[in-house]
Amino acid sequence: MLLRAPAGWSPFVVAAVAMVVLAALDLAGAYAAKEAVLRRSPAFAAFGITLFVLLFWVFASSLQYAELAPVTFGWIVVLQVGVVLLDRFHYGQPVPRGHWAAIVLIIAAQAYLLLAPTGSPPTTAAPPADRVLVSDARHRA
Repeated sequence: MLLRAPAGWSPFVVAAVAMVVLAALDLAGAYAAKEAVLRRSPAFAAFGITLFVLLFWVFASSLQYAELAPVTFGWIVVLQVGVVLLDRFHYGQPVPRGHWAAIVLIIAAQAYLLLAPTGSPPTTAAPPADRVLVSDARHRA
């Protein structure tokens, strides 16, 4: 049911391809949705629905090879830039320099949230010996 990557591809290559394909499908779906509304077109709406179902299938397939956060991050970064460019060049919406600066800052903040070290990994160690849990105190009495 899920898509399979070629056996020779590294997980990094699979993740990178998945990010670009997901962003392209999402951007095409956004375009279809915008056109469905502007033209009141059931055909564009059906096309958009099909694209988003395909997007889900590709996304689920990509998770066989790559972690959720990096794939999603790459997909969203490419999508954000794509949406702004689509608005700018296809729909004629001006994009001031301040908006571009905000986009760069948002992408940098997203990268920091995803890629920055989070400290030591969580442990499953027992609580400190000097700390007695209520349930332990009842059993000792």
